[in-house]
Amino acid sequence: MEEMNLVNLQDVTLAYGPLVLLDSVSLGIDEGDRIGIVGRNGGGKSTLVSVLAGRLPPDSGRVVHNRGLRVGFLHQQDSFPDTTVGRFVLDGRAEHEWAGDARIRDVLRGLLSGWDLNTRMAHLSGGERRRAGLARMLIDTHDLIILDEPTNHLDIEGIAWLADHLNRRREAVAVVTHDRWFLDAVTHRTWEVVDGRVERYEGGYAAYVLAKAERQRLARAAEERRQNLMRKELAWLRRGPPARTSKPKFRIEAANALIADEPPARDTVELVRFASSRLGKTVIDVKDVTLRAGDTTLLEHLTWQLGPGDRIGLVGVNGSGKTTLLRLLAKERDPDAGSVRHGKTVALAHLSQNLAELDPGARPLQAVTEVRQHVTVGRREYSASQMLERFGFRGERQWTPVGDLSGGERRRLQLLRLLMAEPNVLLLDEPTNDLDIETLTELEDLLDGWPGSLVVVSHDRYFLERVCDRVFALLGDRTLRHLPGGVDEYLRRRAEAAGGGEVPQDSSTGDADRAGQEAPALTAAERRAAQKEMQRIERRIDRIDARETELHALMAEAADDYTRLAELDAELKALTAEKADLEEAWLVEAEKLGE
Repeated sequence: MEEMNLVNLQDVTLAYGPLVLLDSVSLGIDEGDRIGIVGRNGGGKSTLVSVLAGRLPPDSGRVVHNRGLRVGFLHQQDSFPDTTVGRFVLDGRAEHEWAGDARIRDVLRGLLSGWDLNTRMAHLSGGERRRAGLARMLIDTHDLIILDEPTNHLDIEGIAWLADHLNRRREAVAVVTHDRWFLDAVTHRTWEVVDGRVERYEGGYAAYVLAKAERQRLARAAEERRQNLMRKELAWLRRGPPARTSKPKFRIEAANALIADEPPARDTVELVRFASSRLGKTVIDVKDVTLRAGDTTLLEHLTWQLGPGDRIGLVGVNGSGKTTLLRLLAKERDPDAGSVRHGKTVALAHLSQNLAELDPGARPLQAVTEVRQHVTVGRREYSASQMLERFGFRGERQWTPVGDLSGGERRRLQLLRLLMAEPNVLLLDEPTNDLDIETLTELEDLLDGWPGSLVVVSHDRYFLERVCDRVFALLGDRTLRHLPGGVDEYLRRRAEAAGGGEVPQDSSTGDADRAGQEAPALTAAERRAAQKEMQRIERRIDRIDARETELHALMAEAADDYTRLAELDAELKALTAEKADLEEAWLVEAEKLGE
Protein backbone atom coordinates (compact mmCIF):
# COMPACT_ATOMS: atom_id res chain seq x y z
CA MET A 1 0.00 0.00 0.00
CA GLU A 2 1.34 3.41 -0.95
CA GLU A 3 2.23 5.57 2.04
CA MET A 4 0.50 8.91 2.52
CA ASN A 5 2.41 12.14 2.07
CA LEU A 6 2.42 14.22 5.27
CA VAL A 7 4.41 17.37 4.39
CA ASN A 8 5.56 18.77 1.07
CA LEU A 9 7.96 21.65 0.37
CA GLN A 10 7.68 23.10 -3.13
CA ASP A 11 10.48 25.44 -4.33
CA VAL A 12 10.96 26.85 -0.84
CA THR A 13 13.46 29.68 -0.44
CA LEU A 14 14.37 31.39 2.84
CA ALA A 15 17.18 33.84 3.54
CA TYR A 16 18.40 36.02 6.40
CA GLY A 17 19.81 39.11 4.73
CA PRO A 18 22.43 37.97 2.20
CA LEU A 19 22.64 34.47 3.74
CA VAL A 20 20.46 32.02 1.78
CA LEU A 21 19.70 29.00 3.97
CA LEU A 22 17.16 27.29 1.70
CA ASP A 23 17.35 27.81 -2.05
CA SER A 24 14.40 26.45 -4.10
CA VAL A 25 14.15 23.32 -1.94
CA SER A 26 11.52 20.73 -2.87
CA LEU A 27 11.07 17.61 -0.75
CA GLY A 28 8.48 15.69 1.24
CA ILE A 29 7.93 13.44 4.25
CA ASP A 30 5.72 10.34 4.00
CA GLU A 31 4.12 8.14 6.64
CA GLY A 32 6.70 5.97 8.36
CA ASP A 33 9.70 8.03 7.21
CA ARG A 34 12.60 8.20 9.66
CA ILE A 35 14.82 11.07 8.51
CA GLY A 36 18.08 12.31 10.03
CA ILE A 37 19.05 15.89 9.13
CA VAL A 38 22.75 16.78 9.20
CA GLY A 39 24.95 19.68 8.11
CA ARG A 40 27.30 22.38 9.32
CA ASN A 41 26.36 24.62 12.24
CA GLY A 42 24.46 27.62 10.89
CA GLY A 43 23.81 25.84 7.60
CA GLY A 44 20.01 25.83 7.89
CA LYS A 45 19.04 22.59 9.66
CA SER A 46 16.93 24.26 12.36
CA THR A 47 15.45 26.57 9.74
CA LEU A 48 14.43 23.58 7.62
CA VAL A 49 12.63 21.78 10.45
CA SER A 50 10.91 25.02 11.52
CA VAL A 51 9.58 25.39 7.97
CA LEU A 52 8.52 21.72 7.91
CA ALA A 53 6.66 22.17 11.20
CA GLY A 54 4.85 25.29 9.93
CA ARG A 55 6.51 27.48 12.56
CA LEU A 56 8.46 29.58 10.05
CA PRO A 57 6.99 30.83 6.75
CA PRO A 58 9.32 30.74 3.72
CA ASP A 59 10.20 33.83 1.67
CA SER A 60 8.85 32.05 -1.40
CA GLY A 61 7.50 28.64 -2.35
CA ARG A 62 4.82 26.51 -0.68
CA VAL A 63 4.63 24.32 2.42
CA VAL A 64 1.73 21.87 2.16
CA HIS A 65 0.55 19.89 5.20
CA ASN A 66 -1.81 16.95 4.91
CA ARG A 67 -5.26 17.91 6.23
CA GLY A 68 -5.49 17.45 9.99
CA LEU A 69 -1.76 16.76 10.32
CA ARG A 70 -0.65 16.47 13.96
CA VAL A 71 2.94 17.65 14.36
CA GLY A 72 4.97 17.24 17.53
CA PHE A 73 7.89 19.68 17.45
CA LEU A 74 10.74 19.94 19.95
CA HIS A 75 12.69 23.12 19.16
CA GLN A 76 15.98 24.24 20.71
CA GLN A 77 14.49 27.66 21.56
CA ASP A 78 11.18 26.49 23.07
CA SER A 79 10.00 28.50 26.10
CA PHE A 80 8.37 26.89 29.12
CA PRO A 81 5.53 28.16 31.36
CA ASP A 82 5.92 28.74 35.10
CA THR A 83 3.85 25.79 36.33
CA THR A 84 4.55 22.44 37.93
CA VAL A 85 6.31 19.68 36.03
CA GLY A 86 3.22 17.49 36.34
CA ARG A 87 0.84 20.07 34.88
CA PHE A 88 3.23 20.91 32.06
CA VAL A 89 4.20 17.37 31.06
CA LEU A 90 0.83 15.66 31.58
CA ASP A 91 -1.20 18.57 30.20
CA GLY A 92 -4.02 18.32 32.74
CA ARG A 93 -4.45 14.52 32.64
CA ALA A 94 -5.84 13.01 35.85
CA GLU A 95 -3.53 10.59 37.65
CA HIS A 96 -5.77 7.56 37.06
CA GLU A 97 -5.70 8.43 33.35
CA TRP A 98 -1.95 8.65 32.87
CA ALA A 99 -1.02 5.98 35.43
CA GLY A 100 -3.02 3.43 33.45
CA ASP A 101 -1.42 4.32 30.11
CA ALA A 102 1.62 2.13 29.35
CA ARG A 103 3.12 4.60 26.89
CA ILE A 104 2.89 7.55 29.30
CA ARG A 105 4.43 5.46 32.08
CA ASP A 106 7.25 4.48 29.71
CA VAL A 107 7.98 8.14 28.86
CA LEU A 108 7.92 9.22 32.50
CA ARG A 109 10.11 6.31 33.54
CA GLY A 110 12.57 6.89 30.69
CA LEU A 111 12.96 10.67 31.00
CA LEU A 112 11.77 11.77 34.45
CA SER A 113 12.54 8.78 36.68
CA GLY A 114 12.69 9.89 40.33
CA TRP A 115 11.33 13.38 39.68
CA ASP A 116 8.73 15.06 41.91
CA LEU A 117 5.94 16.17 39.59
CA ASN A 118 5.12 19.06 41.95
CA THR A 119 8.47 20.73 41.27
CA ARG A 120 7.99 24.03 39.46
CA MET A 121 9.42 24.37 35.97
CA ALA A 122 11.18 27.61 36.96
CA HIS A 123 13.28 25.65 39.48
CA LEU A 124 14.67 23.28 36.84
CA SER A 125 17.94 23.72 34.97
CA GLY A 126 17.87 24.43 31.23
CA GLY A 127 18.67 20.80 30.46
CA GLU A 128 15.94 19.54 32.79
CA ARG A 129 13.37 21.84 31.18
CA ARG A 130 14.35 20.48 27.76
CA ARG A 131 13.89 16.97 29.13
CA ALA A 132 10.43 17.87 30.45
CA GLY A 133 9.55 19.41 27.06
CA LEU A 134 10.61 16.21 25.30
CA ALA A 135 8.51 14.13 27.71
CA ARG A 136 5.42 16.32 27.13
CA MET A 137 5.77 15.95 23.37
CA LEU A 138 6.27 12.18 23.45
CA ILE A 139 3.23 11.64 25.68
CA ASP A 140 0.93 12.99 22.97
CA THR A 141 0.00 11.19 19.74
CA HIS A 142 1.20 12.69 16.45
CA ASP A 143 1.46 11.91 12.77
CA LEU A 144 4.91 13.51 12.52
CA ILE A 145 7.51 14.03 15.25
CA ILE A 146 10.18 16.69 14.56
CA LEU A 147 13.10 16.87 16.99
CA ASP A 148 15.80 19.57 16.97
CA GLU A 149 18.84 18.27 18.89
CA PRO A 150 16.84 15.99 21.25
CA THR A 151 19.96 14.31 22.67
CA ASN A 152 21.41 17.54 24.06
CA HIS A 153 21.35 17.31 27.88
CA LEU A 154 20.57 13.57 27.79
CA ASP A 155 23.10 11.11 29.21
CA ILE A 156 24.05 7.87 27.46
CA GLU A 157 21.18 5.99 29.13
CA GLY A 158 18.66 8.66 28.14
CA ILE A 159 19.84 8.61 24.52
CA ALA A 160 19.60 4.81 24.37
CA TRP A 161 16.09 4.94 25.87
CA LEU A 162 14.95 7.63 23.41
CA ALA A 163 16.21 5.63 20.41
CA ASP A 164 14.42 2.53 21.62
CA HIS A 165 11.21 4.46 22.35
CA LEU A 166 11.11 6.12 18.92
CA ASN A 167 11.74 2.78 17.22
CA ARG A 168 8.63 1.39 18.90
CA ARG A 169 6.41 4.24 17.70
CA ARG A 170 4.56 4.38 14.39
CA GLU A 171 4.83 8.12 13.67
CA ALA A 172 7.11 9.58 11.03
CA VAL A 173 10.23 11.15 12.56
CA ALA A 174 12.53 13.94 11.37
CA VAL A 175 15.47 14.64 13.68
CA VAL A 176 18.32 17.16 13.67
CA THR A 177 21.22 15.80 15.68
CA HIS A 178 25.01 15.56 15.75
CA ASP A 179 24.78 12.23 17.62
CA ARG A 180 25.83 9.73 14.97
CA TRP A 181 25.02 6.65 17.06
CA PHE A 182 21.48 7.98 17.51
CA LEU A 183 21.16 8.63 13.76
CA ASP A 184 22.15 5.05 12.98
CA ALA A 185 19.81 3.67 15.64
CA VAL A 186 16.71 5.63 14.59
CA THR A 187 16.81 6.90 11.00
CA HIS A 188 16.40 5.23 7.62
CA ARG A 189 17.13 8.27 5.45
CA THR A 190 19.56 11.18 5.71
CA TRP A 191 19.17 14.75 4.49
CA GLU A 192 22.31 16.91 4.34
CA VAL A 193 21.67 20.66 4.34
CA VAL A 194 24.52 22.31 2.44
CA ASP A 195 24.78 25.63 0.59
CA GLY A 196 21.01 26.12 0.50
CA ARG A 197 20.40 22.64 -0.96
CA VAL A 198 19.14 19.47 0.69
CA GLU A 199 21.06 16.42 -0.54
CA ARG A 200 19.16 13.18 0.11
CA TYR A 201 20.63 9.77 0.94
CA GLU A 202 19.11 6.40 1.81
CA GLY A 203 19.99 4.86 5.16
CA GLY A 204 21.19 6.10 8.54
CA TYR A 205 24.53 7.75 9.28
CA ALA A 206 26.77 4.81 8.30
CA ALA A 207 24.93 4.32 4.99
CA TYR A 208 25.03 8.10 4.39
CA VAL A 209 28.81 8.14 4.83
CA LEU A 210 29.21 5.26 2.36
CA ALA A 211 26.85 6.79 -0.18
CA LYS A 212 28.43 10.23 0.11
CA ALA A 213 31.90 8.77 -0.35
CA GLU A 214 30.67 6.97 -3.47
CA ARG A 215 29.14 10.18 -4.83
CA GLN A 216 32.39 12.00 -4.22
CA ARG A 217 34.36 9.23 -5.96
CA LEU A 218 32.11 9.45 -9.00
CA ALA A 219 32.29 13.24 -8.91
CA ARG A 220 36.09 13.13 -8.80
CA ALA A 221 36.15 10.74 -11.75
CA ALA A 222 33.79 13.00 -13.69
CA GLU A 223 35.82 16.06 -12.71
CA GLU A 224 39.04 14.38 -13.85
CA ARG A 225 37.47 13.65 -17.24
CA ARG A 226 36.24 17.24 -17.35
CA GLN A 227 39.67 18.61 -16.55
CA ASN A 228 41.23 16.51 -19.32
CA LEU A 229 38.65 17.82 -21.75
CA MET A 230 39.28 21.37 -20.51
CA ARG A 231 43.02 21.05 -21.09
CA LYS A 232 42.42 19.81 -24.64
CA GLU A 233 39.95 22.59 -25.33
CA LEU A 234 42.33 25.22 -23.97
CA ALA A 235 45.14 23.84 -26.11
CA TRP A 236 42.85 23.98 -29.13
CA LEU A 237 41.85 27.58 -28.32
CA ARG A 238 45.51 28.63 -28.07
CA ARG A 239 46.44 27.48 -31.57
CA GLY A 240 45.96 31.03 -32.80
CA PRO A 241 43.29 33.15 -34.51
CA PRO A 242 43.21 31.10 -37.74
CA ALA A 243 42.39 27.93 -35.83
CA ARG A 244 39.81 29.69 -33.64
CA THR A 245 37.99 31.24 -36.59
CA SER A 246 37.99 27.97 -38.45
CA LYS A 247 36.07 26.18 -35.70
CA PRO A 248 32.36 26.47 -34.94
CA LYS A 249 31.51 29.22 -32.46
CA PHE A 250 29.75 26.85 -30.04
CA ARG A 251 33.08 25.01 -29.45
CA ILE A 252 34.67 28.25 -28.21
CA GLU A 253 31.67 29.02 -25.99
CA ALA A 254 31.67 25.48 -24.57
CA ALA A 255 35.36 25.71 -23.69
CA ASN A 256 34.91 29.10 -22.05
CA ALA A 257 31.96 27.72 -20.08
CA LEU A 258 34.17 24.94 -18.74
CA ILE A 259 36.70 27.49 -17.51
CA ALA A 260 34.05 29.76 -16.00
CA ASP A 261 32.43 26.83 -14.18
CA GLU A 262 35.62 25.68 -12.49
CA PRO A 263 34.51 24.76 -8.91
CA PRO A 264 36.08 26.51 -5.91
CA ALA A 265 38.36 24.73 -3.48
CA ARG A 266 36.58 22.37 -1.15
CA ASP A 267 35.37 24.06 2.06
CA THR A 268 36.78 21.83 4.81
CA VAL A 269 37.97 22.23 8.38
CA GLU A 270 41.47 20.74 8.64
CA LEU A 271 42.72 19.86 12.12
CA VAL A 272 46.39 18.96 12.46
CA ARG A 273 48.59 17.19 14.90
CA PHE A 274 49.92 19.53 17.59
CA ALA A 275 51.18 17.28 20.38
CA SER A 276 54.96 17.16 19.97
CA SER A 277 56.28 16.88 23.51
CA ARG A 278 57.27 13.45 24.77
CA LEU A 279 55.82 11.97 27.91
CA GLY A 280 57.85 10.22 30.55
CA LYS A 281 56.85 6.99 32.29
CA THR A 282 54.73 8.86 34.81
CA VAL A 283 51.78 10.85 33.53
CA ILE A 284 49.19 11.10 36.36
CA ASP A 285 49.17 8.86 39.46
CA VAL A 286 46.14 8.98 41.76
CA LYS A 287 46.79 7.34 45.13
CA ASP A 288 44.20 6.58 47.84
CA VAL A 289 42.12 9.62 46.87
CA THR A 290 38.79 10.59 48.39
CA LEU A 291 36.75 13.17 46.52
CA ARG A 292 33.69 14.95 47.86
CA ALA A 293 31.15 17.45 46.53
CA GLY A 294 29.45 19.09 49.49
CA ASP A 295 28.13 16.32 51.74
CA THR A 296 28.31 13.71 48.96
CA THR A 297 31.31 11.41 48.68
CA LEU A 298 31.96 10.82 44.98
CA LEU A 299 35.08 8.65 45.20
CA GLU A 300 36.68 6.90 48.16
CA HIS A 301 40.20 5.42 48.43
CA LEU A 302 40.74 5.59 44.67
CA THR A 303 44.11 4.44 43.36
CA TRP A 304 44.42 4.78 39.58
CA GLN A 305 47.07 5.60 36.98
CA LEU A 306 46.94 7.39 33.62
CA GLY A 307 49.86 6.14 31.55
CA PRO A 308 51.61 7.41 28.38
CA GLY A 309 49.34 7.02 25.38
CA ASP A 310 46.31 5.92 27.43
CA ARG A 311 42.99 6.80 25.77
CA ILE A 312 40.27 6.71 28.40
CA GLY A 313 36.53 7.28 28.04
CA LEU A 314 34.78 8.27 31.28
CA VAL A 315 31.04 7.64 31.63
CA GLY A 316 28.48 7.97 34.41
CA VAL A 317 25.13 9.53 35.20
CA ASN A 318 24.83 13.29 35.57
CA GLY A 319 26.10 14.34 38.98
CA SER A 320 28.24 11.23 39.51
CA GLY A 321 31.48 13.25 39.61
CA LYS A 322 32.95 13.01 36.12
CA THR A 323 33.64 16.75 35.79
CA THR A 324 34.97 16.89 39.37
CA LEU A 325 37.38 14.04 38.62
CA LEU A 326 38.63 15.84 35.50
CA ARG A 327 39.21 18.99 37.55
CA LEU A 328 41.22 16.91 40.02
CA LEU A 329 43.38 15.49 37.20
CA ALA A 330 43.78 19.03 35.79
CA LYS A 331 45.10 20.34 39.13
CA GLU A 332 42.10 22.66 39.42
CA ARG A 333 41.07 21.24 42.76
CA ASP A 334 42.72 19.26 45.56
CA PRO A 335 41.60 15.83 46.77
CA ASP A 336 39.83 15.66 50.12
CA ALA A 337 42.23 12.86 51.03
CA GLY A 338 45.09 11.09 49.26
CA SER A 339 47.47 12.46 46.64
CA VAL A 340 47.73 13.16 42.89
CA ARG A 341 51.17 13.21 41.24
CA HIS A 342 51.87 14.54 37.73
CA GLY A 343 54.93 13.63 35.66
CA LYS A 344 57.64 16.23 35.10
CA THR A 345 57.15 16.31 31.32
CA VAL A 346 53.35 16.62 31.40
CA ALA A 347 51.99 19.55 29.37
CA LEU A 348 48.32 19.43 30.29
CA ALA A 349 45.28 21.00 28.60
CA HIS A 350 41.73 20.87 29.96
CA LEU A 351 38.68 21.59 27.81
CA SER A 352 35.89 22.41 30.26
CA GLN A 353 32.16 22.77 29.63
CA ASN A 354 32.34 26.38 30.81
CA LEU A 355 32.54 28.83 27.91
CA ALA A 356 32.74 31.84 30.21
CA GLU A 357 36.55 31.56 30.38
CA LEU A 358 36.70 33.31 26.99
CA ASP A 359 36.52 37.11 27.25
CA PRO A 360 33.21 38.03 25.53
CA GLY A 361 34.72 41.31 24.33
CA ALA A 362 37.79 39.73 22.72
CA ARG A 363 38.04 38.88 19.03
CA PRO A 364 38.78 35.27 17.92
CA LEU A 365 42.09 36.36 16.37
CA GLN A 366 43.13 38.02 19.64
CA ALA A 367 42.01 34.97 21.65
CA VAL A 368 44.25 32.69 19.57
CA THR A 369 47.31 34.94 19.24
CA GLU A 370 47.49 35.36 23.01
CA VAL A 371 48.21 31.61 23.13
CA ARG A 372 50.55 31.52 20.12
CA GLN A 373 50.95 33.64 17.00
CA HIS A 374 52.41 30.94 14.74
CA VAL A 375 52.49 27.17 14.72
CA THR A 376 54.58 24.82 12.58
CA VAL A 377 52.72 21.93 11.00
CA GLY A 378 55.00 19.53 9.16
CA ARG A 379 57.38 21.75 7.20
CA ARG A 380 55.04 24.72 6.95
CA GLU A 381 54.40 27.53 9.37
CA TYR A 382 50.83 28.76 9.82
CA SER A 383 49.73 32.04 11.37
CA ALA A 384 46.92 32.26 13.91
CA SER A 385 44.72 33.78 11.20
CA GLN A 386 45.37 30.88 8.84
CA MET A 387 44.52 28.37 11.56
CA LEU A 388 41.31 30.23 12.34
CA GLU A 389 40.34 29.90 8.69
CA ARG A 390 40.91 26.17 8.93
CA PHE A 391 38.54 26.07 11.91
CA GLY A 392 35.80 27.85 9.99
CA PHE A 393 36.48 31.48 11.02
CA ARG A 394 36.77 33.27 7.71
CA GLY A 395 37.09 36.95 6.89
CA GLU A 396 35.23 39.24 9.26
CA ARG A 397 34.30 36.31 11.52
CA GLN A 398 37.83 36.50 12.96
CA TRP A 399 36.94 39.96 14.30
CA THR A 400 33.46 39.20 15.61
CA PRO A 401 33.31 39.63 19.43
CA VAL A 402 33.41 36.27 21.21
CA GLY A 403 30.17 37.18 22.98
CA ASP A 404 28.42 37.32 19.58
CA LEU A 405 29.61 33.89 18.44
CA SER A 406 27.32 30.86 18.48
CA GLY A 407 27.90 28.09 21.01
CA GLY A 408 29.45 25.90 18.33
CA GLU A 409 31.82 28.66 17.21
CA ARG A 410 32.96 29.34 20.77
CA ARG A 411 33.52 25.60 21.24
CA ARG A 412 35.67 25.50 18.09
CA LEU A 413 37.62 28.53 19.32
CA GLN A 414 38.23 26.80 22.64
CA LEU A 415 39.54 23.72 20.86
CA LEU A 416 41.86 25.79 18.68
CA ARG A 417 43.31 27.66 21.69
CA LEU A 418 43.74 24.36 23.51
CA LEU A 419 45.55 22.66 20.63
CA MET A 420 47.73 25.70 19.79
CA ALA A 421 49.42 25.18 23.19
CA GLU A 422 50.80 21.79 21.98
CA PRO A 423 49.76 19.71 25.03
CA ASN A 424 50.68 16.05 25.53
CA VAL A 425 47.81 15.30 27.97
CA LEU A 426 44.26 16.21 26.98
CA LEU A 427 41.31 16.27 29.40
CA LEU A 428 38.12 16.84 27.43
CA ASP A 429 34.80 17.49 29.19
CA GLU A 430 31.93 17.05 26.69
CA PRO A 431 34.06 18.10 23.69
CA THR A 432 31.29 17.24 21.19
CA ASN A 433 28.77 19.77 22.55
CA ASP A 434 27.63 22.15 19.78
CA LEU A 435 30.04 20.72 17.20
CA ASP A 436 28.69 19.71 13.80
CA ILE A 437 29.43 16.28 12.33
CA GLU A 438 32.11 17.55 9.92
CA THR A 439 34.08 19.15 12.75
CA LEU A 440 33.60 16.04 14.90
CA THR A 441 35.01 13.74 12.24
CA GLU A 442 37.99 16.04 11.72
CA LEU A 443 38.61 16.14 15.48
CA GLU A 444 38.45 12.34 15.57
CA ASP A 445 40.97 12.14 12.73
CA LEU A 446 43.30 14.37 14.72
CA LEU A 447 42.92 12.32 17.89
CA ASP A 448 43.40 9.05 15.97
CA GLY A 449 47.04 9.93 15.31
CA TRP A 450 47.65 12.02 18.43
CA PRO A 451 50.48 10.52 20.52
CA GLY A 452 49.59 11.87 23.99
CA SER A 453 47.35 10.67 26.82
CA LEU A 454 43.64 11.39 26.67
CA VAL A 455 40.68 11.36 29.08
CA VAL A 456 37.26 12.12 27.57
CA VAL A 457 33.95 12.69 29.33
CA SER A 458 31.16 12.51 26.77
CA HIS A 459 27.56 11.42 26.24
CA ASP A 460 28.37 10.97 22.54
CA ARG A 461 28.65 7.21 22.32
CA TYR A 462 29.95 7.25 18.75
CA PHE A 463 32.75 9.67 19.68
CA LEU A 464 33.75 7.65 22.76
CA GLU A 465 33.92 4.38 20.86
CA ARG A 466 35.81 6.08 18.03
CA VAL A 467 38.64 7.75 19.97
CA CYS A 468 38.99 5.77 23.22
CA ASP A 469 40.56 2.37 23.83
CA ARG A 470 39.16 1.77 27.32
CA VAL A 471 36.04 2.87 29.17
CA PHE A 472 35.84 3.59 32.91
CA ALA A 473 32.60 4.34 34.76
CA LEU A 474 31.40 6.15 37.87
CA LEU A 475 28.48 3.96 38.91
CA GLY A 476 27.57 5.77 42.13
CA ASP A 477 29.38 3.27 44.41
CA ARG A 478 32.33 5.61 45.16
CA THR A 479 34.64 3.67 42.85
CA LEU A 480 36.03 4.04 39.34
CA ARG A 481 35.43 0.81 37.45
CA HIS A 482 37.01 -0.45 34.24
CA LEU A 483 34.36 -1.78 31.83
CA PRO A 484 35.89 -4.23 29.32
CA GLY A 485 32.54 -4.29 27.48
CA GLY A 486 32.57 -0.51 27.02
CA VAL A 487 29.37 1.51 26.76
CA ASP A 488 27.22 -1.60 26.25
CA GLU A 489 28.43 -2.98 29.58
CA TYR A 490 27.76 0.38 31.26
CA LEU A 491 24.17 0.45 30.01
CA ARG A 492 23.62 -3.16 31.10
CA ARG A 493 24.97 -2.49 34.59
CA ARG A 494 22.86 0.65 34.94
CA ALA A 495 19.72 -1.20 33.82
CA GLU A 496 20.37 -3.98 36.33
CA ALA A 497 20.97 -1.49 39.13
CA ALA A 498 17.92 0.64 38.32
CA GLY A 499 15.55 -2.26 37.70
CA GLY A 500 13.95 -0.35 34.80
CA GLY A 501 13.64 2.97 36.64
CA GLU A 502 10.63 4.36 38.44
CA VAL A 503 7.64 6.38 37.38
CA PRO A 504 7.75 9.89 38.95
CA GLN A 505 5.13 10.57 41.58
CA ASP A 506 2.88 13.44 42.54
CA SER A 507 3.92 14.05 46.14
CA SER A 508 0.54 15.55 47.01
CA THR A 509 -1.30 12.24 46.54
CA GLY A 510 -1.03 8.82 48.12
CA ASP A 511 -0.99 5.39 46.57
CA ALA A 512 -4.68 4.65 47.09
CA ASP A 513 -5.65 5.58 43.54
CA ARG A 514 -3.05 3.19 42.18
CA ALA A 515 -4.27 0.17 44.15
CA GLY A 516 -5.81 -2.67 42.23
CA GLN A 517 -4.57 -1.54 38.84
CA GLU A 518 -2.34 -4.56 38.20
CA ALA A 519 -3.38 -6.76 35.32
CA PRO A 520 -4.91 -10.14 36.22
CA ALA A 521 -2.35 -12.97 36.39
CA LEU A 522 -1.95 -15.18 33.34
CA THR A 523 -2.22 -18.95 33.47
CA ALA A 524 0.95 -20.96 32.87
CA ALA A 525 -0.27 -21.91 29.39
CA GLU A 526 -1.02 -18.28 28.52
CA ARG A 527 2.43 -17.20 29.68
CA ARG A 528 4.11 -19.90 27.58
CA ALA A 529 2.07 -18.89 24.54
CA ALA A 530 2.97 -15.20 24.99
CA GLN A 531 6.68 -16.01 25.44
CA LYS A 532 6.64 -18.28 22.38
CA GLU A 533 5.03 -15.56 20.28
CA MET A 534 7.59 -12.98 21.46
CA GLN A 535 10.43 -15.32 20.50
CA ARG A 536 8.90 -15.87 17.06
CA ILE A 537 8.60 -12.10 16.57
CA GLU A 538 12.19 -11.52 17.72
CA ARG A 539 13.51 -14.11 15.24
CA ARG A 540 11.65 -12.45 12.39
CA ILE A 541 12.87 -8.98 13.43
CA ASP A 542 16.45 -10.32 13.48
CA ARG A 543 16.02 -11.59 9.92
CA ILE A 544 14.59 -8.23 8.86
CA ASP A 545 17.53 -6.41 10.49
CA ALA A 546 19.98 -8.61 8.60
CA ARG A 547 18.18 -8.00 5.30
CA GLU A 548 18.05 -4.23 5.97
CA THR A 549 21.83 -4.23 6.43
CA GLU A 550 22.21 -6.07 3.11
CA LEU A 551 19.87 -3.62 1.38
CA HIS A 552 21.82 -0.58 2.63
CA ALA A 553 25.03 -2.11 1.27
CA LEU A 554 23.37 -2.90 -2.06
CA MET A 555 21.99 0.65 -2.30
CA ALA A 556 25.45 2.11 -1.73
CA GLU A 557 26.78 -0.08 -4.56
CA ALA A 558 23.92 0.95 -6.87
CA ALA A 559 24.32 4.68 -6.24
CA ASP A 560 24.18 5.52 -9.95
CA ASP A 561 21.55 2.91 -10.99
CA TYR A 562 18.27 4.66 -10.24
CA THR A 563 16.07 1.74 -11.39
CA ARG A 564 17.87 -0.66 -9.07
CA LEU A 565 17.77 1.92 -6.26
CA ALA A 566 13.99 2.24 -6.61
CA GLU A 567 13.57 -1.56 -6.36
CA LEU A 568 15.78 -1.77 -3.29
CA ASP A 569 14.03 1.22 -1.68
CA ALA A 570 10.60 -0.41 -2.21
CA GLU A 571 11.78 -3.59 -0.50
CA LEU A 572 13.31 -1.57 2.34
CA LYS A 573 10.06 0.32 2.91
CA ALA A 574 8.07 -2.93 2.99
CA LEU A 575 10.47 -4.42 5.55
CA THR A 576 10.33 -1.26 7.67
CA ALA A 577 6.53 -1.40 7.75
CA GLU A 578 6.55 -5.11 8.64
CA LYS A 579 9.10 -4.47 11.38
CA ALA A 580 6.94 -1.71 12.89
CA ASP A 581 3.94 -4.09 12.97
CA LEU A 582 6.04 -6.82 14.58
CA GLU A 583 7.35 -4.44 17.25
CA GLU A 584 3.79 -3.38 18.04
CA ALA A 585 2.79 -7.03 18.35
CA TRP A 586 5.79 -7.71 20.57
CA LEU A 587 4.74 -4.87 22.89
CA VAL A 588 1.22 -6.35 23.15
CA GLU A 589 2.65 -9.69 24.26
CA ALA A 590 5.07 -7.99 26.65
CA GLU A 591 2.17 -6.08 28.23
CA LYS A 592 0.44 -9.41 28.90
CA LEU A 593 3.53 -10.62 30.74
CA GLY A 594 3.92 -7.34 32.61
CA GLU A 595 7.39 -6.75 31.15
